[in-house]
Amino acid sequence: MAGEIPATVLAAAAAAARAHARAEQGVDGDAVWLDVASAALEVAEAFLGVRLIARDLEERVAATGGWRMLLAMPVAAITEARGTNGALSPDAWAADVDADGRGWVRVSGPGAATVTCHAGLAASWDGLPAGVRQGIAMLAAHLLAERGGAAPPAAVAALWRPYRQIRLMERRA
Repeated sequence: MAGEIPATVLAAAAAAARAHARAEQGVDGDAVWLDVASAALEVAEAFLGVRLIARDLEERVAATGGWRMLLAMPVAAITEARGTNGALSPDAWAADVDADGRGWVRVSGPGAATVTCHAGLAASWDGLPAGVRQGIAMLAAHLLAERGGAAPPAAVAALWRPYRQIRLMERRA
């Protein structure tokens, strides 16, 4: 399904969290480790303002005729725009990706369109910066150990802060 983090990445994140917690195989069950790893990856993406693992994503945009910035970052490619009746003709939409990895689309016509893009910082778990991986492992281990009862370690935010993208407002051309 579009937008989901691949199972291989979740497994690698769960293994890193398990290693950080010094937990043995089978302790707390593999499914639980996958769940906390998935939650930690989602929190990391929200905090950082980027998609960590490259994958196809869909966004709905208004067909205003003006340029609109996609929420997903960093965008490698914008591949399709679909209206309610299927793919839009090439003259009904345009796309661009700027040097900062921001995807821009312009859709004309009535209503809205669903735009498909390929976005993400790295192709695999190993491609992520070490600080991002370590923060995810720490957060996942914390989520399991504390069972939601305590604030995450401050070190997690410290590890992630250099990679954070902040948007103060929606950008329009």
